[in-house]
Amino acid sequence: MAMGKRRKRERQEELWIATDAIVETPGHAFYERLNELLGRHGFDRAVEHLCARYYGGPRGRPSIVPGVYFRMLLIGYFEGLDSERAIAWRVADSLSLRKFLGYGLDEKTPDHSTISRTRRLYWLSTHRAVFRWVLKVLVEEGLLRGKTISIDATTLEANAALRSIVRRDTGSEYEEYLRQLAEEAGLESPTREQLARFDRKRKKKMSNQEWTHPQDPDARITKMKDGRTHLAHKAEHAVDLDTGALMAVTLQPADDGDTTTIFETLEEAQAAAEEVGTEPIREVVADKGYHSNEVMVRLHQQQAVRSYVSEPDRGRRKWKGKREEQKQVYANRRRIRGDRGKRLQKKRAELVERSFAHTYETGGMRRLFLRGRENILKRLLVHDAGFNLSLLMRASLGVGTPRQATKWLIGPLFGLFSRLWRARTAPTTPLRLFYASLTRHSGPHARVLPGASAA
Repeated sequence: MAMGKRRKRERQEELWIATDAIVETPGHAFYERLNELLGRHGFDRAVEHLCARYYGGPRGRPSIVPGVYFRMLLIGYFEGLDSERAIAWRVADSLSLRKFLGYGLDEKTPDHSTISRTRRLYWLSTHRAVFRWVLKVLVEEGLLRGKTISIDATTLEANAALRSIVRRDTGSEYEEYLRQLAEEAGLESPTREQLARFDRKRKKKMSNQEWTHPQDPDARITKMKDGRTHLAHKAEHAVDLDTGALMAVTLQPADDGDTTTIFETLEEAQAAAEEVGTEPIREVVADKGYHSNEVMVRLHQQQAVRSYVSEPDRGRRKWKGKREEQKQVYANRRRIRGDRGKRLQKKRAELVERSFAHTYETGGMRRLFLRGRENILKRLLVHDAGFNLSLLMRASLGVGTPRQATKWLIGPLFGLFSRLWRARTAPTTPLRLFYASLTRHSGPHARVLPGASAA
């Protein structure tokens, strides 16, 4: 066989090429099955009906198809892409993703500006309707029950730098404010090095009531999971503990406590359960960050749900004049100490953290590239709808992501080769003995395998 050389491949491309001469790719098995799933449940018909209000009829230049727009955001989850630029580039570069979106080789795929304009055009309620459409599909497939949910939150790093914050009262930048403090402390015309040294030594108190970011006023100064201080947002999930499906997602200010945001997420989950036709939510499981007297009472009286909220160690409590609070706190304590409460807390730690890992770590949304609460929540809703679709794909195909599908298809082939190689080198396997018998009777100059004795 002759070796091909690259210089022979350098040639002038043809201006025209026949369609029957184009080499077609087989496509990606995961995305083909996902398209079959969406087509079977009428995804394109549903989203076109939702988005018909935004267009003025048949006149004018055709826009991006609504089904294509939402599929591109789903690609962001399945491919782990954080920005819309990355999604647009990946779609333009991949033949299998072109096929998934329905674009031919002679068609230009949407760029990032088209995705951004479409996102700004569609309302938040439309993105939420797409998220709940996926929930309805989960109900039809028996993958959503909704009786027992768990609520937890995580922080997402905002697309805003701390060095760009300004004072709410005067609008002055941080460096200007620091220079004023240094001059008041006796430093005349301080240099940048002196300002940095002064800033390191002084006691900092960064308050969200005093500081804001001019381009992203919804971002809040907070401490991240790894201990760093950043501008961030807080995403809160409500997860079905029977199936692991994500029932609701809300975006909260990062400086709001868990005890104040739990009710908005619970109401969102209750509304979703009522709309998609599941059982009403009867039990809520959460960690100790959500425990307070007010939360215990409101969950019982207003929401009519049983609480399984871990209780922090507060020492001996005084209940004078707090009869109802005492009753609900003690009832919650009995439930979490029981066998069912321990099982639910174990499932909470597994399923809720799994939703965070899949959507924000491998899903690529831990660092945000959008600004503004509404813009971010639009992206999160469709991104998390991809997480729910991965549960459907795992139930039907056995894998939930394209990367997992690649390992599932290619892994056994490499496993077969590795087993054959181990069998060839192991001293006691039948295949090894067969190789040894071949070399034993091949003459005095025959090659003997290591570990095999020549007769």
